[in-house]
Amino acid sequence: MDEDCRNCPALCETRAQVVHGYGDVGADFLFVGERPTARADETGVPFAGAGGSDGDGGLRRLLERLGLCAVDSPADDPALENVYLTTLTRCRDPDRRPTDEEIGNCEPYLSAEIRMINPEILIPVGERALSELGREYTTTTAADLGFPDDHARRIRGRGFELVPMIDPREQTAEQTQAWLEAFVELMASDYRQTKGRRER
Repeated sequence: MDEDCRNCPALCETRAQVVHGYGDVGADFLFVGERPTARADETGVPFAGAGGSDGDGGLRRLLERLGLCAVDSPADDPALENVYLTTLTRCRDPDRRPTDEEIGNCEPYLSAEIRMINPEILIPVGERALSELGREYTTTTAADLGFPDDHARRIRGRGFELVPMIDPREQTAEQTQAWLEAFVELMASDYRQTKGRRER
């Protein structure tokens, strides 16, 4: 992974650092967001933050409730088990969302992480991640994928199963509970049989 990537000149001017993936490299569950949070831009850890508009504390709380993140681990260095976190783009502009070109420039990094981790389940976090991962890893057309209908729904894909999630900062309490219940059920199932285990 390139820590000094210059593929997107505009983002090079606004980022604090390049934010690549973080977590358990043997994970079954790979969460993919749209772009680094403001706190992630500072720390280098995707989804880092204590919540609110500049972080994603909501996702951490979900992972803690599922037993996938140690409650007492530091916010900027979470102890993750069976989880890997990453984003479509590696750099952040504080004032705008990434362009299609910027997502395309970062796609080789994401593809490399997915091949390296070889997860069982991809969790697109937010509309943009669902659109990008859905187009790449399922046979479902982008027009047929979206929220709220696909929130917490298991979608069979090419090599992976997707369990999309509305951004935790935008979920209702009912949506949060629905996703947690669906994921607990998935974790208790034979999800590893959705594809053959490949050698890492």
